[in-house]
Parts: sequence; C-alpha cells; structure tokens
Amino acid sequence: MNRRTDLRIGTRPIVVVGCLVLVTVVLVVLSIGTGDYALTPAEVLRTLAGRGGRFDYLVVTEQRLPRVLVAVLVGVALALAGTVFQVLTRNPLGSPDIIGFTAGSATGGVVTILVLGAGAGAVSLGALGGGLGTALLVSLLCGRRGLLGDKLVLIGIGVSTVLVGLNSYLLTRVTIGDAAQATTWMVGNLAGRGWDHLLPLAIAVVLLAPAVFCYGRPLRMLEMGDPLAVGIGVDVDRVRPLLFGLAVALTAVATASAGPVPFVALAAPQLARRLTRLPGPNLLPSAVMGAALMVAADYLGQRLLESSLLPVGVVTAALGGGYLAWLLLLQRRPRRP
Repeated sequence: MNRRTDLRIGTRPIVVVGCLVLVTVVLVVLSIGTGDYALTPAEVLRTLAGRGGRFDYLVVTEQRLPRVLVAVLVGVALALAGTVFQVLTRNPLGSPDIIGFTAGSATGGVVTILVLGAGAGAVSLGALGGGLGTALLVSLLCGRRGLLGDKLVLIGIGVSTVLVGLNSYLLTRVTIGDAAQATTWMVGNLAGRGWDHLLPLAIAVVLLAPAVFCYGRPLRMLEMGDPLAVGIGVDVDRVRPLLFGLAVALTAVATASAGPVPFVALAAPQLARRLTRLPGPNLLPSAVMGAALMVAADYLGQRLLESSLLPVGVVTAALGGGYLAWLLLLQRRPRRP
C-alpha cells in the first residue's frame, strides 16, 4: 500500500507538469499564429523550423515570438514570486499584487513616464527601482521579525493603497497624452514587446529562478512553521530575508517587462497545488502554471474582441475576479459528513 501511495504521489505532479507544458506549447503556437496576418499551427511550426516563407519568418520571429516568450517568462517570474510570498506569509492572499510590491513597481514606472518623460528602457529601470524601494519600506515597517504572517500582508495592503492613490494623483497632474501612455502601461500590456525586452528579462529569470528552486526544501520547511524549520536545521533568520529578496526581484523584473499584471502571482500557486494535491510550495508546477496563464490571457486578449485588442492585464484581472468568485462558492458549499 505504501509503495502504491508513494508512486501515486510521485507520478501525479509529473503528469500535471507535463500537461501544463503541453498546454503552454499549444497556446504559444496558437498565439504566434494570431493577428492580422493569420498563420495556421502547421505554418507556425514550419516557420519555427526554418522552412517557412521569408515574410512568415519575419512576422513570426521579429513580431510575435518575442512577445509570447516575454509572456512565458513573466508568468514564471510572477508565479514563483507568488509562491514564495504565500509561503512566507502562510496566507493564500500573500501575493505581490495584494501586498504592494506590484503597486510599488507601477509607481516607479509611472514616475519615470510622467515626471522624467523617459523611454521604455528607463521605465523598466524605474519599475525595478520602485519595486525594490517598496520592499525596503515594507520590510522596515514590519521590523526584523515581521517578514511573515498577517503583519506583512496588512502592512503591504496599506502601502499598496497609498501607492495606488499616488499613481492616481500623478495621472491628474499631467497632459492627456502622458496620462494615456502611463495608463496603457499600468494595466499590464505585452504589445510591442520585442527581443530588446526579452533579453534582460531572460537573464534575470535565468539567474533568479534557479536560486528560488535551490531553496525549495527550506521553503517547504518554513511553510510548516518556524519551530519545525529550526529543528530540522533551517537558518530561518537568514533564509527568510533571502527568499523575500528573490521574490521581490522577480516581481519587479516581471512588472518592468509587462507592467503590473494582476492575478497570476495570486492564483498560479493555488491552482498548481489543487492539481498536484500535494502540500508544499510546488515550485515547478506553479512556474509552468504561471506561464500557461500568461500566454492564455494574452491569446484571449487578441481573440475576444474583433474590433480591438485587450491588454493582458485586463484579461488577467477578469480571470482573477472569476477565480475569487469560484473560491467563495467552494467555501459556501456544505461539507459532507
């Protein structure tokens, strides 16, 4: 019986990850083929293999492939950040878009656009600086032993509320053109993303994501409580700030690349856990789930309305509302005796 149970526990996450990877690949192919110049999945695959026409190659490699790869990496970064924050806070609402770090990155980007009038590269740096600055402020307000539990969530929500108000105030003090540019970025958007956006994002994710995976075991121990983690040998006082910093950096990098995208960091870890039915952070399933959600949202944004394209942040926000409503309905169901 124990061997069968162990086999089932070991097999299910592998199947879940494999299915999510397959879904992501299918969505990537469909997304690349979507646009004014439509391509069938066969034409997309043939072009990616180097056997397509010259114009097809330009459309796929220069316009659409970088955008979808940015979506994949942003989804991975947000999902891993959300997983770490939810473990550190031991709260399913411990997501960077709930506790203020996404809002901080948005403020940094908005200030760069509206006050400095800078371009896309400077906006990314501003968003990165805003996210890191917000994390520093929240950590100082939490105190040395405050980077966990409800205290971090409550302080983060308070800081987020202030930053959202600041962003709204800034939008009222500039010209309509600047406000429109800032608003377009603030809703979360993948339009116009090219190889110049992909390269720094890829470097950051390649450096940060493996670091999070290396701390997978301490993260699992932290989820069960500090006393148990300390008893097993985890240096809690060192590991928690380190994981906190990695999660903040992933959030800031993702926001700098695509703007503040809601829902993904909140839902990806919880959906992955429900699919695998395993306790613990489920880092790999969460990362793949985040990539699938981002690519799906971008694909839906291009297909839902024929007259216009929906920014990815609008789609993820709508999905997030439906997800929360679904959770509330599940909680209201009477439990079976």
